[in-house]
Amino acid sequence: MRSIIEMAPLQVYYSGLLFTPGSSLVRVGYLKNIPWVTMAPKVADVWGSLIQTLEGHTNDVNSVVFSPDGKVVASASKDKTVRLWDTFTGKQYGILEGHTDWVNSAVFSPDGKLVVSASNDDTARLWDSSTGKQCGVLEGHTRNVNSAVFSPDGNLVASASKDKTVRLWDTFTGKQYGILEGHTDWVNSAVFSPDGKLVVSASSGDTAWENTVKLWDIATGKLRAILEGHTGPVSAVFSPDGKLVASVSYDKMDRLWDTSRGKQYGALGGHTSSVISAVFSPDGNLAASASGDNTVRLWDTSTGKQCAILEGHTGPVKSVVVSPDGKLVASASYDKTVRLWDTSRGR
Repeated sequence: MRSIIEMAPLQVYYSGLLFTPGSSLVRVGYLKNIPWVTMAPKVADVWGSLIQTLEGHTNDVNSVVFSPDGKVVASASKDKTVRLWDTFTGKQYGILEGHTDWVNSAVFSPDGKLVVSASNDDTARLWDSSTGKQCGVLEGHTRNVNSAVFSPDGNLVASASKDKTVRLWDTFTGKQYGILEGHTDWVNSAVFSPDGKLVVSASSGDTAWENTVKLWDIATGKLRAILEGHTGPVSAVFSPDGKLVASVSYDKMDRLWDTSRGKQYGALGGHTSSVISAVFSPDGNLAASASGDNTVRLWDTSTGKQCAILEGHTGPVKSVVVSPDGKLVASASYDKTVRLWDTSRGR
């Protein structure tokens, strides 16, 4: 039996052409050659930035991250799993199972061989990314572990917990290396500086003075600076050159801080609900923020101006990350999906 394309190729082509964006070069060049069209349908002016939607989790997705080579996406969910996806096909090719409660975050090691996940079961776990097998459990926290991340050389893991501490672990032995104490309430996140000498941790509490970002010296374990100004729970991340820290908060603000002076460098406003996550592009020229207003927003870090709004999620966006080549953004949402976006179209 002949296909529709074989029987009516021009009609199929014309139908596709009618639904391309208004400013598409193909549409502009050839739509006038369709003799029987008197009124074309209303369509978007440009191609959308959304590339793929990754579906499979059975509960809210808390975090998303690219592998160092950008070929894999890992997502952590309240369904107690971490799922691995092929960036280009969108197909799921692995599930990391073993946690007994929500998984709050998942991050690849710098060489891509390991994944560390943090969970409400009070542990962080290490996984072989190629086999999906668990290869270590980091135990010591007395409450939920909100995030875990590798140091730039991969030798250490930093984990942040509701027990008000950040703990440092030896990646290969699983032994605790040190404890950073000083927060007076939950620690939401902890991230190493690009040179591995500092850790930035972010906290939440019932009063403004508890919603702080703290900078720690890894070698001594001493507190170097306290970044204050947010009035709601905070998360924070370093810029690629380590000169800036971006902090985001439930107070709807993104703030930029100068790490050398410990002072605020600028503020980014625009979200209409709590800002939950932020990340820099690899070149540091863009910042992306994820919010309870169901959007991801892109910002020019040199001017502080908003470049784009990525819309499509139907629930709060919990996490956002930029691919190693800077061409893609991945976002994780309480709508149980991960979405991939083209940053060039987003602009």
